[in-house]
Amino acid sequence: MWADLARHTNRLVPDASVAAVADALDYLCLAQLYLSDNPLPTRPLAPADIKPRPAGHWGVCPPVNRMLAALGPLQAAVPDGYELHVLHGAGHAGPSALAPAYLTGRLGNAHPGLSQSEAGLRELVSGFPRADIGGEITPMIPGHLHTGGQLGPALAIGQGTVLDAPHRLSVVLIGDGECETGTTAASWLATRALHGTGDHGTVLPVVLLNGLRMGGPSVLSMLSSSELTAYFTGLGHRPVYSDGLNIAQLRQALAEALDAAQPLGIPGPSSVLVVTLDKGHGAPAPLAGTPAVHKTPLRDPAGVPAEFDALAVWLTSYQPDQLLTSSGRPRPHLLPALPLSRTKPDRIAASRGCVAASAQVAVHAAGLPFAKVVSEVLRTLAERGAFRVFSPDELASNRLDLTDEYGRPAPWAVEVLSEELCHAWAQGYTETGRHALVATYEAFAPITLSLIQQQLKHRSVRRHAGLAPLPSLVYLLTSLGWHNTLTHQNPSLTTALLAGGDPTLHVLTPADPARTAAALAFALRKLDRCTIVVADKHSTVHQPLETLDEELRHGIAIWPHLTHPGPGDPDLILASAGDLPAEALTTLARRLRTERPGLRLRYIHVHDLTALAEDGTHPLALAPDAFAHHFGTRAPILLATIGNPADIHALLGRRHPGSRLTVLGYRDPGRPVSQEHLRRLCGLDDAGLWQLAIALTDTPKETPVP
Repeated sequence: MWADLARHTNRLVPDASVAAVADALDYLCLAQLYLSDNPLPTRPLAPADIKPRPAGHWGVCPPVNRMLAALGPLQAAVPDGYELHVLHGAGHAGPSALAPAYLTGRLGNAHPGLSQSEAGLRELVSGFPRADIGGEITPMIPGHLHTGGQLGPALAIGQGTVLDAPHRLSVVLIGDGECETGTTAASWLATRALHGTGDHGTVLPVVLLNGLRMGGPSVLSMLSSSELTAYFTGLGHRPVYSDGLNIAQLRQALAEALDAAQPLGIPGPSSVLVVTLDKGHGAPAPLAGTPAVHKTPLRDPAGVPAEFDALAVWLTSYQPDQLLTSSGRPRPHLLPALPLSRTKPDRIAASRGCVAASAQVAVHAAGLPFAKVVSEVLRTLAERGAFRVFSPDELASNRLDLTDEYGRPAPWAVEVLSEELCHAWAQGYTETGRHALVATYEAFAPITLSLIQQQLKHRSVRRHAGLAPLPSLVYLLTSLGWHNTLTHQNPSLTTALLAGGDPTLHVLTPADPARTAAALAFALRKLDRCTIVVADKHSTVHQPLETLDEELRHGIAIWPHLTHPGPGDPDLILASAGDLPAEALTTLARRLRTERPGLRLRYIHVHDLTALAEDGTHPLALAPDAFAHHFGTRAPILLATIGNPADIHALLGRRHPGSRLTVLGYRDPGRPVSQEHLRRLCGLDDAGLWQLAIALTDTPKETPVP
């Protein structure tokens, strides 16, 4: 269908119109980088029209602009019920994202001050790089699912967008320098892991072979043409080559590549379009094709006469008055190659009844083992459709049985030995309105830290732009370091994410398998969150569920079955965050009630670490009166966490209870040790906890600060 549509538009839309659009995009990019005024131009260029400190990236713009121009007629012809997405691997292509959004009118729809008009064009040019939208690609520029910032994941994110979406084509623009990243390199091969996993759409990778990365020649450009063909062929792709300067050839190559493109997951070679064009094409001759064109090749045209003259010639070479009217609109001969401005409502996933539904999951799961209840939650979600699990070859190790009755892997659960790919596939899936879970070892989840942080930045910009919420990013971290060898111990993902202070972040530390099942059901129904569920696959101890509703709603609850009733501070407050700490502290609490019956206890379970955040720093943070209700003002507090103790201290901030608080959690032993030794080292063994509790309760209590 896509190839037929491309051939049809090749016949219908003149190459001259597409070439004019490419020139207009180049001109608008150059004007954004250099001009502060006179964008049309209506008079000869003057030094006062030039920005004193040009900022931005020119090098990637020409090849991107030619691809966007070639895709324009195809985008305009997409029939109802089908979608075409373009993902930019290079976040630096901000000018090349703003320029087509301006030409098509989509930018003006989203930002009225940047509408197609003389004033809008002047604002587009003079305001770059824009503080409100950004100088690189962001969701504030209409139509962008993926923010740059980290090279590598764009191809895998594009693959995630078309999973279970046969109506969708995603064209991914990839720089040849980006092909040196591990994530991109793995993405070519990893499509084989998706064979037989469903009915998917199509991804067309477009490699922009401009010969350079930021500081020198790209490795890909060092391959001969035969080596390059052998490289892609060996990875299961059929390369189609095109000279980016020749618009007619580029459009024909696009149609040929689409003709050979297979839907994702279909065995057999699928095409990759390789577009050759020198980096920074169009720049003054001594600079074109050199690392100097990565950013602004002319560094000070306002102050250096030779650079001023070169810029004036460069700008006029595009004949902007033949491309844009005096009112800042594209001239009629460009219009056949431009897609109309069509706005579609964002998808909104339902999230009603999260607490009640999740509580029912927990009741059903009470007393059952982790493997059974968590697997059942995931199966139930999959039966409702539009849900996927991604795991780096660890489902069985994590006690997740997602096979069918014949022992065959569930098609909606995909394993590939790359944490980065699992995240990127899940990102593409959720950014197009579907729910997904990444299940992985706690120790290796930090590999994706930067990708998660980039997605959180992307989501933050979406929220500020007022766009509709999307399904949450959800991670299940199991195979915890408490039961693994030294090399498999690393709870730092939650530490790093909590330090970022993102208001949508939730770190769930359920106390038992039933609560883990409820936590997952809850997290996967919520919208626009990043939820990390930390649970031990070995957990077998079950706790009463009478406070589950409160834990889900507020992230924290006092457990009445281990708490002495009555007003005032108790003698000791025990608080657990996680299933292993809950097992250890409930054992301690029962012993204290038996052997120290006069000791008044309060037991708290922290289901969501963000409930401990300093008031005003997180939506779930306890208000001052609620914090005092839980943690009192006098009693010593013994808190055990499943992660790093530093997480707790950092979250509490200025309302830290000071010397009243003792936090126990993971400590790196520095060498391989047994599980029993690790518990003793961290103070979570039974004997160590007993001695600490006695020491805390035998110590005179602090006088509260007025």
